[in-house]
Amino acid sequence: MIRLAVPSDTHVAVVIPAYKVAAQIAEVIARIPKEVWRIYVVDDHCPQGSGDHVVGNCPDARIVVLRHVGNQGVGGAVMTGYEAALKDGAHVIVKIDGDGQMDPDLMNRFVAPILSGEADYTKGNRFFDLDTMQTMPMVRLIGNAILSFINKVSTGYWDIFDPTNGYTAIHANVVSRLPLQKISRRYFFESDMLFRLSILRAVVRDVPMNASYGNETSNLSVSKVAPEFLWKHIRNLCKRIFYNYYLRDMTVASFQLPIGIALSLGGAIYGAYHWLAFAAAGAPAPTGTIVLPVMCILVGTQLLLAFIDNDVNSVPRRPIQALY
Repeated sequence: MIRLAVPSDTHVAVVIPAYKVAAQIAEVIARIPKEVWRIYVVDDHCPQGSGDHVVGNCPDARIVVLRHVGNQGVGGAVMTGYEAALKDGAHVIVKIDGDGQMDPDLMNRFVAPILSGEADYTKGNRFFDLDTMQTMPMVRLIGNAILSFINKVSTGYWDIFDPTNGYTAIHANVVSRLPLQKISRRYFFESDMLFRLSILRAVVRDVPMNASYGNETSNLSVSKVAPEFLWKHIRNLCKRIFYNYYLRDMTVASFQLPIGIALSLGGAIYGAYHWLAFAAAGAPAPTGTIVLPVMCILVGTQLLLAFIDNDVNSVPRRPIQALY
């Protein structure tokens, strides 16, 4: 077991959502570094009685078992753990799953950037090493690649990959500024966390890691959550743009976006309408009728690309943990 390099007066807490992980959670807890101050196991109304299983099989004085009277999803379980850790005086809060996919020996990689003041939130990235990616099931590989791009657009963290990775660490001061009651309670939790952090302008860092896939089964149905995920990403994107480019501040990018959209859509609609009209009449379209929409589309596209470039360069770089 690798030791956790933290000052003696720093309290590092671990939150473990527990739902259908009774077969793996005891081994996960046994591997958590002894330097961890407290371990919060959140029994999310688990049908296997994960909380009782931990009480009966894990003689670790650091463990605090929290129970939900109804299932709230992984996000709800993490929020319960965050609130308890914050109330008890934790300084850094690590979240890992109880199914054994996340190696507790990697905890230093997640905690160190936060303790050194380089990041407010760290997040695992299973895509960093191309060789180890071969161990990932193809469905997860493709799905995570698509989700990563969508998340970049909706959250503004263009340098973050693997958004659904649940191995994370966060500074307690940042947790205290998050609207915990508004964060998505179920599978959209990881993406919604990034959105909320982007509104705070928190610094997020990727942490390279490997993932193991054993006999555990996922409770996520892609076909059921895909429409919900898409809608929530669009909603978060609109909120982020409004907050960052019109409510809090106005820059040249605030004008590039609406003008770019208007020119691109206007040019496309105008061009399509007149092309159909002249095609139906069997007559050639005038040069001006062709050039005008093309120019509008080209200029509009350039403005949209300029907005995206500005957005990419606006990724938060200065940690906010010391501000609170």
